[in-house]
Amino acid sequence: MLTIISGTNRPNSSTFKLSKYYQKRLAEKGQQANLVSLTDLPPNLIETDLYGKRSPEFEKIQEMVTGTDKFLFVIPEYNGSFPGVLKVFIDCCDFPDSFYEKKAALVGLSSGKYGNIRGIDHFTGICNYVHLHVLPLKIHIAAIKQELDTDGNLFIADTLKFTDEQLDKFIKF
Repeated sequence: MLTIISGTNRPNSSTFKLSKYYQKRLAEKGQQANLVSLTDLPPNLIETDLYGKRSPEFEKIQEMVTGTDKFLFVIPEYNGSFPGVLKVFIDCCDFPDSFYEKKAALVGLSSGKYGNIRGIDHFTGICNYVHLHVLPLKIHIAAIKQELDTDGNLFIADTLKFTDEQLDKFIKF
């Protein structure tokens, strides 16, 4: 099973739009993908799921994560790195069942000009620690608001070329 993680809990985010785009492109390539938006995390996650208590809301997410073989993380830049809620999500997931010896692709995005290069680098370190194997081709999409059309699709030729290359390699990974 393949699961896309939309790496922020910000409502109506470009991250979620880009995650939906990736889900659509994977379907066009014959790959069904689940989508987990961190907006769906329980509001009391830190009080319930972080230290071993399991809420019914998070249990459904945990079951999907445990059943996933490949993850595609779509990660926005927050203060030169990735959102804290993404780290809390990783910390709430069961170890080692959630990520150990599984595979991941990483997509960074930002409203600025670097496409979350540092955040993807930081997140790669966490992936390495939990033995989550990362596809070497990491995508960094800068100026995301100029990259998505009104329907939430990427349309700039270079971005389409590189995201398609990443998806093709991820399917084979």
